[in-house]
Amino acid sequence: MAINEPPESLASSSDDNNNLRRRRDGGAKSVDVVTELDSSSAEASSSSDGDGIQEERNEKVENEEDRKVNETTPLKYVYRASAPAHRRNKESPLSSAAIFKQSHAGLLNLCVVVLIAINSRLIIENLMKYGLLIGSGFWRSSTSVRDWPLLMCCLSLPIFPLAAFLVEKLAQKKYMNERVVVTLHIIITTAAILYPVLVILRRDSAFLSGNTLMLFACIVWMKLVSYAHTSYDMRQLAKSVDKGDNSEINYPYTVSFKSLAYFMVAPTLCYQLSYPRSACIRKGWLARQLIKLVIFTGLMGFMIEQYINPIVQMSQHPLKGDVLYAIETVLRLSLPNLYVWLCMFYCLFHLWLNILAELLRFGDREFYKDWWNAKTIDEYWRLWNMPVHKWMVRHIYFPCLRNGIPKGGAMVISFFISAVFHELCIAVPCRLFKFWAFLGIMFQVPLVILTNFLQNKLKNSNVGNMTFWFFFCILGQPMCMLLYYHDVMNRNGSAS
Repeated sequence: MAINEPPESLASSSDDNNNLRRRRDGGAKSVDVVTELDSSSAEASSSSDGDGIQEERNEKVENEEDRKVNETTPLKYVYRASAPAHRRNKESPLSSAAIFKQSHAGLLNLCVVVLIAINSRLIIENLMKYGLLIGSGFWRSSTSVRDWPLLMCCLSLPIFPLAAFLVEKLAQKKYMNERVVVTLHIIITTAAILYPVLVILRRDSAFLSGNTLMLFACIVWMKLVSYAHTSYDMRQLAKSVDKGDNSEINYPYTVSFKSLAYFMVAPTLCYQLSYPRSACIRKGWLARQLIKLVIFTGLMGFMIEQYINPIVQMSQHPLKGDVLYAIETVLRLSLPNLYVWLCMFYCLFHLWLNILAELLRFGDREFYKDWWNAKTIDEYWRLWNMPVHKWMVRHIYFPCLRNGIPKGGAMVISFFISAVFHELCIAVPCRLFKFWAFLGIMFQVPLVILTNFLQNKLKNSNVGNMTFWFFFCILGQPMCMLLYYHDVMNRNGSAS
């Protein structure tokens, strides 16, 4: 910062006086320029309509004017004592008016570093206290001979899509009427879900094996429903075009085995004749995602075996013991359960579905949206699992509306179907039907009403978002896990 020094004596040469006069004139001019800019910027600010975009433009203009002043005016005149240091109204960076106008990446990085440090200490402390606790047989038993029937059942599931294709081929050639086609599709889809259920219930397999088979069976069932429903709709459109009712619609009804085969392995649940495709397979990117998938899957298994299993095994039944003890156990279980759930989301929805899409050159990679910013439970279910959400909207929700069912009834039906399949994926592998998962999903309906009410009443997005995190991750999942574990253990104890 340069400041002019006064002349050493009044009796200096005329050149010195002229230089001093020029410097003083230049300094005064620079101050006038800055003041002039301040007044113009203040007028622009006062005439603005308060819109955020206009304020941002004004700020850019002011910054540009400040830059020009700094470039055209010598540095020693800009920073002299008479130059104004405060030229416009500004908010503190963390105030409510300015907090969303700037990046907070540094604070996010701090939170990540703190979380890594704290959890690293907890991991080291746990290993020093209990040692390595890998080896539980409740969740997995991949080398057991008793799981081979489940593998054979999984490998035989493609029989049902093949049967659905044959039905559609016969319908295309008009060998069967619509009533017979619909009946056969109902039989095929029902068999596709009951066949794995019967295999799992007749075999004493591990939980993870049964859960994996049920997930595959539910996916096949939803794909078959979409295939049958879409094909039926295309037949109706083709008939209306033939009659001349909708001559402007050009949506051909074709039955292609190649389209069905691609659909059955593609990362989507909604059937259509063609999908957007990517240009090529990025081999380097694919290798990186596979490495991430192995790492995060191992991390998820480590947290289950090292943290969740010991807490669950040393706990009591949450509905039969001390209430405070049950609350303490749920809260103690909530943190590792949350980590496992986030790892599961990252592995399944981000890594695995993107890997599958890359291998098949499937173009639409929107498998999830920003569900972590959900203000209501209803919004969370619309953002969290986009393949299931699109299937529900296309094949359940809007068909209900077209048949005269109100929106509330259509929403309850959608949650009911989701609750049934959640119960199947958990209760069947456990061979225990207590309907905890079913009740947990159906409990989302009043939570939707509650969070929508809070959002409309308080006009605060944080309240609904915090309510979602609390009921879904902190309370709901740990409680459901404790209930199923103790019921399974009590059943095994009573049977022995």
